[in-house]
Amino acid sequence: MLLQKHDVAASTPSLFGSVDAELPVSSGRNSGSKPSRHAHSSSAHSSRSFFRSVANLSLVPAHPAGPPLSQADIDLLRDYDNLFRIFYNYHPQLDGVNIADAYVQCKSLLSLADQYDALAVVGPRVDHHLLQFQSRLWKQIAKYPISYLRLGYLARSRVIFQEALIHVVGQWPAGERSLRAALPDGVLDIIEDKVDELEEMITRVESRLFRLSLFTARGDRVTPSTAYLDWLALSLFRQWLAENTGSSAPDHHTSASRNGRHNELQVGPLHPQAPPMAAAGRAFRMLGSPAASLYLSHDDCKRFLKLTPELYSRDNLRRFEKRVDEVKSMAREIVRPLMSSRLELELGGGRSTDAITYLTCVTVSDRDLPWRYES
Repeated sequence: MLLQKHDVAASTPSLFGSVDAELPVSSGRNSGSKPSRHAHSSSAHSSRSFFRSVANLSLVPAHPAGPPLSQADIDLLRDYDNLFRIFYNYHPQLDGVNIADAYVQCKSLLSLADQYDALAVVGPRVDHHLLQFQSRLWKQIAKYPISYLRLGYLARSRVIFQEALIHVVGQWPAGERSLRAALPDGVLDIIEDKVDELEEMITRVESRLFRLSLFTARGDRVTPSTAYLDWLALSLFRQWLAENTGSSAPDHHTSASRNGRHNELQVGPLHPQAPPMAAAGRAFRMLGSPAASLYLSHDDCKRFLKLTPELYSRDNLRRFEKRVDEVKSMAREIVRPLMSSRLELELGGGRSTDAITYLTCVTVSDRDLPWRYES
């Protein structure tokens, strides 16, 4: 019975070896000789079958090469490769040198992950990769805040989202159409809330600036009847403030003297066509700058005072400039809350405050992150 079973097995060779090579041999005085010879011959036959199969596979004609992949196909394959790398806890292959290329790769990877509802898994990897660029990342966000706001939203990146949001709010309503097309309503609500907060801060500061006053030696507020030259200095400052912050204060041609000759002076706005928030930001940046000559300089004061020939003299010009500087100093202290910055760009020393002309004092806390309220 046992020998008959061996004969049957020998007639059906396997690619992975003979079956009887693993069967136990248990009877007969010749059990140590015949089965071993049979196993050796079966193993040799199996090896020949294996190499014959490999040789036959090598003779199969290869399929003709297809057309070369387009760049879009290569990018898609890269995105899928990175997606599965992240799924299996491997590092994605993203550009670590050129931040512009890294942004494009991260953006397309996040778009693919969004299709598979995998942003919660992919987002932290993208966030970690981009944050390694540090100062280069902050500069790119300052250049393209809308693009990075969407990327930060998709990646659930607190740092990138906050940085971009501060830039967007400071320049509002610039880019509003692009924002509404690229972001959900929840993010737009956050932007508008922060814009309202910034406008409230500006309104409080403006009201204090317009209430600024100079005093005489006796402690009385200056008026045209008590200190006409000092009152002119204060009026010139208020006119500049009204025109450059866009507030509804004195008209551009408000008379600055009793005889009406000062209505010839026009301290024009800095950027008449700039968005309201950005224009106000430029003005407040100048008010808060330690460089007092940025506005109402010596030449401006001299030109203004010359409009009244009977008042113009070196002593009066010197006194007039001194009083203007006093107003500037008080204004600098009033606008100090608007000069604070929440940007990583400025905190890290990557860019001076003077390089940014809009306000960056908005505070964005963890409660303002939109994905905290999304199911």
